[in-house]
Amino acid sequence: MAMTKETLPPIGHAAAGSAGAMFALSLVYPLDIIKTRIQVQTKSKKASADSDEEHYASAWDGITQIVKKEGISGLYAGLGSSLIGTASTNFTYFYCYSFLRENYNKKYNPNGGTLSTAFELVLGAAAGALTTLITTPVSVITTRQQTLPANERQSVVETCKSIVQEEGIKGLWRGIQPSLLLCVNPAITYGSFEKIKQIVLTVLKLQLTPGVNFLVGALSKTLATVITYPYIMAKVRLQWRPSKEMKDKVVAYQGSIDVLTRVLKTDGFFGWYKGMSTQITKAVLSQALLFMMKDIFTNYTVLAFALIRASQKAKAQ
Repeated sequence: MAMTKETLPPIGHAAAGSAGAMFALSLVYPLDIIKTRIQVQTKSKKASADSDEEHYASAWDGITQIVKKEGISGLYAGLGSSLIGTASTNFTYFYCYSFLRENYNKKYNPNGGTLSTAFELVLGAAAGALTTLITTPVSVITTRQQTLPANERQSVVETCKSIVQEEGIKGLWRGIQPSLLLCVNPAITYGSFEKIKQIVLTVLKLQLTPGVNFLVGALSKTLATVITYPYIMAKVRLQWRPSKEMKDKVVAYQGSIDVLTRVLKTDGFFGWYKGMSTQITKAVLSQALLFMMKDIFTNYTVLAFALIRASQKAKAQ
């Protein structure tokens, strides 16, 4: 049987998805690093004036400051660990989801009946939780590399060693609680996508063209981000470590509730949404890039697997 998109094995789809996600991340990464730095900065610019700590008024202001102080390469600080995180997250999620789904079907659905949407979401959330437990260390390392000054930034391995030496092995799992809560984000995205799609079809009487589908997806992702953003910000702050200069001036956060309480006290309600516009812009652009490049990466993956299969057959003869 010829290799096609339909006969591509699960690992092939995982490879194509990871490649697409890494490609999209590479293009929008400057927005990711700006978003992270805005999330951990203080409200007042006064604190920054007396130190080397940056204070960004907007995403564009952040980009110009980083280029001025660190050069273009500063916009890609931590890219390596972030790409590792993206690839590992995609593969881990896929295998966790496949494992849970396969075992459930063997025990409770031997006839191969269609699973309900609600149960698919439960499986997705469970797979997301397992993925989070496994890949959080990469997220912590990436956050450190993105936010530390250039003169304190280390390689992935050295950053990992520093975290373990200073905080113990548990330091690699800082922010795990809000990360697990954020596993509901896909469920909110999917649920709102279905509701908005119904409005588009029944109220606006529009056809679901690729462009309309993308807009509906972007809107549903935006809604999910708005709802869960305080915990996105809390996760980043828990994983962040201040520079050596600021270390004695900053009291370490004890948990996500501590983050939310202190940010509310110092920055007000809107402090919970610091950097959200950049986060949404990055998410929408990533989705658009994935949407455009999905077929291309899948086609190349099909070709690669076809060549591998042909090579294996040739060796067997």
